[in-house]
Amino acid sequence: MLEPSVKQRIQERCQQMNAEGKLLPRPQLEQFYKTFRDRFGPDKLASLDGEALLETMHAHGSKDSLVYWIEFKNDDEFPAQFGSISGGSAFKFGLFRRKETGTWVTADETNNAKDISVEEAVVIARKHRDQLLRGVEHLRRLPGNGADDDYRRLQEALDRDAPDVSDLSWGHKYFSLLFPDKLDELHSPDLQRFHLLKLLQTPPPGKGRYTCAGRFVAAAAEVGVPMNSLMALLYVVNGRKHRYWRVGTSDGSAPRNRWAMMKDGGLVAVGWPAVGDLSDVEATKESRERVQQRLTSNYPNTPQATGRAVTQIVNFVATMEEGDYVLPSDGGTVIGVGRVTGPYTYDPASDFPHRRPVTWLSLDEWKMPESEGLQTTVHEIKKYPANILEVERHVQTPTAPAAVAISASPPAQHPRGQPPRLDGVPGRVQAVLDRKSQCILYGPPGTGKTYWAERAALDLAAHWAFGKPFDRLAEGDRQAVTGGDAGAGLVRLCCFHPAYGYEDFIEGYRPEPAGGQIAFRLRDGLFKRTCRDAEQAPDRKFFVLVDEINRGDIPRIFGELLTVLEKDKRGKAVVLPVSGERFRVPPNVYLIGTMNTADRSISLLDAALRRRFGFVELMPDAAVLKGHAVEGIPLGPWLEALNRRICAHVGRDARNLQIGHSYLLQGGRALKDLASFRRALRDDILPLVEEYCYGDFPALQNIVGNGLLDGENQRIRHDLFGDGQEAALVQALLEPCPEVLASPAALASAAAGGEPPTDDGDEAGGEP
Repeated sequence: MLEPSVKQRIQERCQQMNAEGKLLPRPQLEQFYKTFRDRFGPDKLASLDGEALLETMHAHGSKDSLVYWIEFKNDDEFPAQFGSISGGSAFKFGLFRRKETGTWVTADETNNAKDISVEEAVVIARKHRDQLLRGVEHLRRLPGNGADDDYRRLQEALDRDAPDVSDLSWGHKYFSLLFPDKLDELHSPDLQRFHLLKLLQTPPPGKGRYTCAGRFVAAAAEVGVPMNSLMALLYVVNGRKHRYWRVGTSDGSAPRNRWAMMKDGGLVAVGWPAVGDLSDVEATKESRERVQQRLTSNYPNTPQATGRAVTQIVNFVATMEEGDYVLPSDGGTVIGVGRVTGPYTYDPASDFPHRRPVTWLSLDEWKMPESEGLQTTVHEIKKYPANILEVERHVQTPTAPAAVAISASPPAQHPRGQPPRLDGVPGRVQAVLDRKSQCILYGPPGTGKTYWAERAALDLAAHWAFGKPFDRLAEGDRQAVTGGDAGAGLVRLCCFHPAYGYEDFIEGYRPEPAGGQIAFRLRDGLFKRTCRDAEQAPDRKFFVLVDEINRGDIPRIFGELLTVLEKDKRGKAVVLPVSGERFRVPPNVYLIGTMNTADRSISLLDAALRRRFGFVELMPDAAVLKGHAVEGIPLGPWLEALNRRICAHVGRDARNLQIGHSYLLQGGRALKDLASFRRALRDDILPLVEEYCYGDFPALQNIVGNGLLDGENQRIRHDLFGDGQEAALVQALLEPCPEVLASPAALASAAAGGEPPTDDGDEAGGEP
């Protein structure tokens, strides 16, 4: 069945993974299958009824239920190595129980949650049980070396006799655990067909989760490994499931006239320059409407043509992900294949400004076997498997050397409108400053303290000086606010640290070279200079931002400033002990500090200082992540669950050691793909949790769960962050908090359902 090069690649990886102990031996596999059969096999389910059956099958919060074992069980008794079905909501089981109320829930005709009685839930559980038993009988009659026709007939039988369970991922996994010699462990039809194409196989005709299984059974036999091992090998060899995109290479004036720029720059790009920077575009209805408005204003066309262009732009900017393949093309001729290596960027100097960085995998030229998307600039190749199969042949055995990847230009910054009055966190800061003139933003790491402090200061200074927020200012006015490189604008920034002193902030003698010697000269510090400038410009508002204010020796840095800092003492003079000058803090000077409570609680600040400041607490805000999910993980509920475990197991002051939502943001927006989420976990979140739990492995275990940890060596399993381990990583992340899949956010996301539409037709509608 397998081409020699494909078989060799899999066998070489098999030897490597066996040597590393990453493939389960057959005796162990058989024991795990037996354990599952003994607990949930057909004989066991047939012996149950009523609430006992309901609890055994569908009690999602119970670690003894079938649904928990299928989705989350991961220990020595039954490891999570049989294909993941994690992600999505609890709707995928057709029945679940709300954690908050204990009420049983199913989905109505419109896929919305519907509360039902225990008796009604039992009826559904019986139906599921009976269909599973009928499916088992069909699988028992399936030949051990079944051909495509045998699996087609199995699919038809299951569609007829087990329609409510056989076409769900958990039903497929249940059957695969009972018949590992007849079914694969890829529980999604799209995933099955993806891996077959990666194996250079044309999938058999027909839809369903069972039509492809015979091919994987044959492949496992040819390689000489159990099905479970073949699945593990495919995840590593083929990587995560990705998409294939055709991208045009012409602006319409001449064929391929943009190809040299793309090839040499290590990027793919599209036009529509007049729509501007699209960094804020997401694959949502609201984003599509914004893009449509820009297109209608700048490129008038028929509603149909505009709609097709909107789809192409949103696909390029928001739907395309790192790891996807792009096919720069000239009509039906593909002239290269690249892998997307980064997020969308914008180059305002180019008439093809919308860009994605790529690494070229092949520079072969070849004709698409089937015409698809030829008159569109951005089109997802998915209608004809023959086209994807041809892509894989050229990627796996290219005849033309690929170019070296070059990063695309970084995104340019563009003005963004702000309301004339501040609201949200800047509004809270503004209210505190009006009352106190000093404000400290405090909270756990990653809650956006510095970001909000700077944004509030810039907007307030700009609004008061120029009648509009900072982002609407002309460049010269922006320089007046920030001070440019000199840093002498209306907003000035410093950062406290243990070596920062009174002489840096107020005044002091500092060494300077003088005639070949060192002389000590009296110099004004940052705050004193700001106050002098503010006295000379009373119509302007000046802001001093002190980042990490709690890391400095505050009483020493502020000195006698504490006496005249209060709002009602502004304008009163105090004599500075070093220079002997009379010093005043003008009423148009405002002080904004940030404080990380993971380092120090505000209760440890000097009481006199606390009295002079107003405080704005910034805690992790899952609402910022509302509606956003990565690989089925609802980011908001997942972060809330992680922080609950931190509060429960870290100990004293755990509330101030939570993980902020900013770790799950990029450019001010929620992470969109697993690659970004994986980096945030590996490089930011998990190291922070490890620091919190330093020397307390049980606490770390309780917080991150067993799936992410190597218990024997008491450390994070960094292998889960490698290519091909995406499903295992998702399962490990959800294992300690399966309830997030039944959260309102997850259910709402599931009810909305579906992916952004893509243009499968060949109608005209390319870029202008």
